[in-house]
Amino acid sequence: MGQATAPFQILEATIGSIHSAFKSGQLTCRQLVQTYIDRIDALDKAGPVINSIIAVSSTALAEAARLDDAYRSSGPIGPLHGIPVILKDQIDAQGMATTLGSVLFKNFYPDKDAFIVEKMRHAGAVILGKATLGELGGGDTHGSLFGSTKNPYALERTVGGSSGGSAASVSANLAALGVGQEGLASIRRPSTWNSIVGMRTTAGIVSRAGSYSGWPQKAGTLGPMARTVKDLTLLLDAIAGYDSEDPLTARGFGHIPESFTAFLDKDGLRGARIGILREPMGYNSEPDSDDFKQVGEVFDRAVGELKAGGAELVDPIVIPKLNQLLARRADNPTAGEEAFRIYYGRNSHPPFKSRAEAMASPEFAKVFPGAKNRLKTASDAAKYYEYLIACDELMTNVLKVMADNRLDAIVHKSVEHQPTLIRDGVNPPHVNHRGAPHLNTFLIFVPTIAVPAGFTRDGLPAGISFLGRPYTDGQMISLAYAYEQATHHRRPPASTS
Repeated sequence: MGQATAPFQILEATIGSIHSAFKSGQLTCRQLVQTYIDRIDALDKAGPVINSIIAVSSTALAEAARLDDAYRSSGPIGPLHGIPVILKDQIDAQGMATTLGSVLFKNFYPDKDAFIVEKMRHAGAVILGKATLGELGGGDTHGSLFGSTKNPYALERTVGGSSGGSAASVSANLAALGVGQEGLASIRRPSTWNSIVGMRTTAGIVSRAGSYSGWPQKAGTLGPMARTVKDLTLLLDAIAGYDSEDPLTARGFGHIPESFTAFLDKDGLRGARIGILREPMGYNSEPDSDDFKQVGEVFDRAVGELKAGGAELVDPIVIPKLNQLLARRADNPTAGEEAFRIYYGRNSHPPFKSRAEAMASPEFAKVFPGAKNRLKTASDAAKYYEYLIACDELMTNVLKVMADNRLDAIVHKSVEHQPTLIRDGVNPPHVNHRGAPHLNTFLIFVPTIAVPAGFTRDGLPAGISFLGRPYTDGQMISLAYAYEQATHHRRPPASTS
């Protein structure tokens, strides 16, 4: 009599463990997708009601069955064969609405996939569903279409944003992988507050075509989110690449290795020179508060762990005029409107022709108060000019500090505060972005990866970020992987375990 096969361990499953289970016959892709759907029903829509998923794909199970057929006949079709992925709901996947978390766009169905979705499908991934986000693509994860997403580590607190649903769903083991988008701190902050790994690459490594808030805007970048650095790296391999529809990727051309997995070195910290940036630089940070100090305690331990891992530390480093220059951040006065037209122009039936038309809709009154300004066109060209000058100066200052100290990377707190309370975000004064550093998105052309660094005295996740010179994405992955492997700080949230 044959021995019964043990059920597959879905909690903290990795691409490697899933593929091993496929190979042994312990698991099929269809069974995997059904298990995640069951968890979404039990934990996201019921139970603790995390509320991180806007919609599950109606074709996910059929896609999984086709992948199982292909596997039986000829093996895996690509490196992400059968791996379920959740998309932030500003990324197009044919057959699903792209809602931006807003009642304004609840019925918008794009004509075709985003460029990175095509690439993920080609690699064998299953698009499992769409995640909640800060309405209209910014801020903490509240929206007129879905309400608020709960942090699985503390249900009364926010997941951060704007890629909060992607982070929460991955952390809660509702999918294997997630994709977010970051224009301020929208991958790193929710990744940190949900104890997962998130990366905003150097701008131009990943195309934004078919994603809201793309070209000609420059700050916003799509990026991978995962429970481990290795899984994040495999996803990055699948989505990175030049795309003529997003001209910014011309800058990344020639900077993408054959595989970022070549940088997965558990000894990557040994001999690396790392500058420790301690100066507070997060939005509305309160350095005298206990909340700030709790994150500081985690950061101090992490600095010790970097040293124990063999890194040579320069602690602290000082970046001249850091906060003075960061304060000059401003938007391109015309890029937002043009990006809106380009994005919806990919479709035969766009919901609105302009942002002004969207704001004129009766549904606009229902938009979350903190989100309404995201449709307004910035018009101060003088402030944008000042920002460009400040950006150039700060990039030089950062690179000079790195050169003078022969640094491979700068490490700072991923977020300087603990997750804020949902009630403080949905009611006046609408707390948002609290403690979020935005140095990388101010400079635009530098990579940053956020990695779990443990938990505060309040039991809330905190993390550290590795920031590098332009196009040193692989090196940041190496450092992050070595830190992760030396510490293994992530643990799944009790509410969904």
